Amino acid sequence: MLPALRDTLDRLPETRWPRLWLTLLCLALWLPGFFTLPPGDRDESRFAQASRQMVDSGDYVRIRLGQEERNKKPAGIYWAQAASVQAVEALGLGHRGEIWPYRLPSLLGAWLAVLATFHWGRVLVGRRAAFLAAALLASSVVLVVETHIAKTDAALLATVAAAMGLLGRAYLAPPTFTAAQAAGFWAVLGVSILLKGPIGPLVALLAGVTLAAADRGAPWLRRLRPLWGLPLMLAVAAPWFVAIGIATEGRFFSESVGGDMLAKVSAGEEAHGGPPGYYLLLFPLTAFPAAFLALRALPAAWRDRLNPGTRFLLAWAAPSWLMFEAVATKLPHYVLPAFPAVMLLGAAWAMDPLRRPAPRWLAALGMGLLVVVAAALGIAAALLPWFADHRPDPVALLALPAAGLLVWGTLAALRRRGIAQAGLAAALLAVPLYAVVLGGVLPRLTAPWIGPRLAELLAEAAPSGEVQGQFGIVGYHEPSLVFATGADTTLLRDGAAAAGFLAGAPGRIVAVSDRDKAAFFAALEQRALAVRSLGTVEGYNYTRGRRLTLHVFQGAT
Repeated sequence: MLPALRDTLDRLPETRWPRLWLTLLCLALWLPGFFTLPPGDRDESRFAQASRQMVDSGDYVRIRLGQEERNKKPAGIYWAQAASVQAVEALGLGHRGEIWPYRLPSLLGAWLAVLATFHWGRVLVGRRAAFLAAALLASSVVLVVETHIAKTDAALLATVAAAMGLLGRAYLAPPTFTAAQAAGFWAVLGVSILLKGPIGPLVALLAGVTLAAADRGAPWLRRLRPLWGLPLMLAVAAPWFVAIGIATEGRFFSESVGGDMLAKVSAGEEAHGGPPGYYLLLFPLTAFPAAFLALRALPAAWRDRLNPGTRFLLAWAAPSWLMFEAVATKLPHYVLPAFPAVMLLGAAWAMDPLRRPAPRWLAALGMGLLVVVAAALGIAAALLPWFADHRPDPVALLALPAAGLLVWGTLAALRRRGIAQAGLAAALLAVPLYAVVLGGVLPRLTAPWIGPRLAELLAEAAPSGEVQGQFGIVGYHEPSLVFATGADTTLLRDGAAAAGFLAGAPGRIVAVSDRDKAAFFAALEQRALAVRSLGTVEGYNYTRGRRLTLHVFQGAT
């Protein structure tokens, strides 16, 4: 390994400006693709479109997607996205039709989570270990992906990391925990409720109950001032909940609690199910490249469970992880609120000069999984343009040496500098791999980005925007299409409905999938309607796993 890199690995945890260096690492890891990746399906486009309609309408209470109410999540993330869009437009940096302004709250939330992990982790595991843990969290695949998606989870992580950091301080040093810190704890949980309902408070509650049971008491609980803290938490969130209850006549609560939350608990919603152990099996990927270090630390963390800092981190991570494993609906990012604790446990073991080595089989498993996941990412990125667009891409081939560099650098640091430096090397060397995949490969694909390409075709047909309210589509109803073409897009049931839409007014435009084309032309013939072709858009609907062709027609004017 180069001497300069060796010196960097040794000095970074002791730097005079740790937050600055962590910020620069976050930017290097997260900015590739942030501005250039088109809007994704389905959640990102749903959130972004609902926030866009909130800005357009000026109604910051009700949440709507197209013409329908979106009674699933509270308004916190929509407010944050609306504010970021308005700020971007006020500064002249972009406009509400672009996706990246809606991603800014995710980027900011992830950054705050990393800084919170370092700030409060210093009390739990020490400065050097907290720096390493924050770097590992920043480089984890799941958080890198979440920074590129305009939805709740990265922002939620910021509130969880801050609240749990404050709870950890109350647990370790109750006499010095101030009323202002207690107020911060409850206020942050209130913000967490506005972002994603009960998830943040549940993480804190499970940790508190676990600690109280393990310690046979909770002397720290009084220092949290729950008598006025709980009302403060509710007061932060209550005004909007009251307003949305009135505005929707109670529909928000029946649909969000009964139709969304309980459905996820009892059944795999939208086919997102998985067996118990799902998150453990995915951990080598979601925590990549840090998983090899975190896995080695598990036996030592359990042996050290009587240490107050370790005890708190185990109480943070373990019950929350089990809760997410028990829920029927499973998505890789659900377990993200436990990641700061997992990274702090791993970093504490790695930085301990008296640490007991991990079992050989566990160390070999961790390194083997690092190699396998790096190779899988590199090979998948290299082959993706061929499978998606049926073309080779020289840029995509760079993913293979980038993955090889990460593995080589991590192994070299492990042999020569130790496990802690290997973890930091992995975090730093993840930068070129993510840059290739997120900044070079995915934005250059064409097949998955059907909505933006269709919007470009419509812009050529109606450059002044008169297509708004006059465009319908059958066979492709993904949210990214609505974000790209506008909330007035009419989603049609079948080919006959598309013909009827054209007959409704002269000059209307429809897009018809290849599956509905025959029925569309049959209906045109019955109605004696004349149309002209504006072109076709071919692509791959990755949410349904099939290719499709959209034929675009305009009725006679």
